Amino acid sequence: MRARVQVFLKPGVLDVQGKAIEGALHGLGFPGVDHVRVGKTIEFDLAGSDAAAAEDEVKAMCERLLANTVIESYRVEVA
Repeated sequence: MRARVQVFLKPGVLDVQGKAIEGALHGLGFPGVDHVRVGKTIEFDLAGSDAAAAEDEVKAMCERLLANTVIESYRVEVA
């Protein structure tokens, strides 16, 4: 099975990298860009064939390591 985790800062948490990208895009002539947020995608393979169990396992990984749940939210996809 293939797992994909998308991690983003929660709303209200200052995204310094997003602000830097937004400023750079404005400087390059793209003034219509606004509210840039930067996240990360983590993909990996999992052994097993039970999608529900795999999703639970990946959520546990997120809670323990892959996301800082104080300031980040995450979305899990298992295929």
